[in-house]
Amino acid sequence: MTDPPVGARAPGARRSVLVRLDPAVHDALTRWAADELRSTNAQIEMVLRRALADAGRAPAGAGPVRRPGRPRRTEEPG
Repeated sequence: MTDPPVGARAPGARRSVLVRLDPAVHDALTRWAADELRSTNAQIEMVLRRALADAGRAPAGAGPVRRPGRPRRTEEPG
């Protein structure tokens, strides 16, 4: 089996990125995320997407923003 080319990824795959933040900024983002029922990671993505849109730099191929809260159940239990 061969490895995929560098930079190639599966459709819909998410990238992991290390971000260094001031602790006070991280704490503020965490509180804001909790208020909106999002994870801190989802809140950071939402803020970055808004900033890109405001700057006219939103990527055309980006998927939709995930809804806040838990994902809806797709199957009935049982």
